[in-house]
Amino acid sequence: MNWRIAVIPATMIPIIIIIIQFDIKLEDVLAIGALPFIGAALAMMTKLGLQGLKLSYIARTFLGPFDAIKNLVAMRIGSEFIKFTTPMFVGAEFAVIYYLTKKRISPAKASWVAIVDIVTEVLAGGVLSILAGIFALLSGAYVVATIVLGTSIVVTAIWVVLFFVSSKHTFQVPKVIAVLMTKFGKDRGEKSLHQTNEWLEEVCTLSRENLGSAKTKKVFVVGFLIALAAWIFYGISFLIIANSVGFNIEVFESIMAVMGANAIGNLPITVGGSGLAEFGIIAYINNLDPFNLVIPEEGLEWNAVIGWRIATYYVPIVVTWILLVKLALGKYTRPETAQNECPVCGKLLSDTEFASHLEKNHPSE
Repeated sequence: MNWRIAVIPATMIPIIIIIIQFDIKLEDVLAIGALPFIGAALAMMTKLGLQGLKLSYIARTFLGPFDAIKNLVAMRIGSEFIKFTTPMFVGAEFAVIYYLTKKRISPAKASWVAIVDIVTEVLAGGVLSILAGIFALLSGAYVVATIVLGTSIVVTAIWVVLFFVSSKHTFQVPKVIAVLMTKFGKDRGEKSLHQTNEWLEEVCTLSRENLGSAKTKKVFVVGFLIALAAWIFYGISFLIIANSVGFNIEVFESIMAVMGANAIGNLPITVGGSGLAEFGIIAYINNLDPFNLVIPEEGLEWNAVIGWRIATYYVPIVVTWILLVKLALGKYTRPETAQNECPVCGKLLSDTEFASHLEKNHPSE
């Protein structure tokens, strides 16, 4: 993970360019005020907290009370560090899977939980981003609308389609990749290929078993609504900063601007959307060509955008790193009383509890 820490200074390069280009001074950013800055940071942390609660709800529904809610919430918040330091905001799901497998959850079940979590998040964010793209299109910002709609539709479609298709089709490693793995990896590559295909088959089997059930439908709807609320808090974070510097913006406009910027940040150009998110906000608010960085006199000031980015990216990145190291990547000591995993629900049980649990809760299994 050390290389990810080294990536963080690179995310400062676009901000430094903006500061030099528009002659932004420290006092300009400080003029935002401590309370608006703290308010924006808290709105962002609320967004991350809701994501954590969503994962906890999904995991405990499918796997039982195998871990404390506070641990699952904190771990999910920590996993966002990986997204903050990766192009296209991906990678948090791998930290979730790693943590769950440390808790003696099978890789397939851990992956299923992580997939449901990420699909509900992507779908909620995609709906808001597509809505933002539509409003940009109606307002005449055609270049911005094209980028926002293009990225949000593609990302949302890929995740959602793969998720639902997995219940109808068993995915395997593509043949081209499989040939390369066996050719260059030899015995080890063949073993990895077999394990990967086995894992994919188990995940798809879980999809077939769960997607049609009433429980899964309920979990998906509740997860989607929680994710929607989380993204709305992210949008409100910009409202707090913008209004503090005298730029009047409504709640809906703020949410649309942030979601539009988030869609632009999904372009695989910079780490964590650095630079793209800032330019996206300006382009969306002022209906500018995103390649024209000149802001109208009555437009949004760059110091507010810089302040918003610090509050919603650089402050959370510190918090998420601490939680990631402490929980997701930390050592896990297996409780002495939890020595067996129920093959049906995944609950950890002692030797004395195992037989009675199966007889009482899963008599037909």
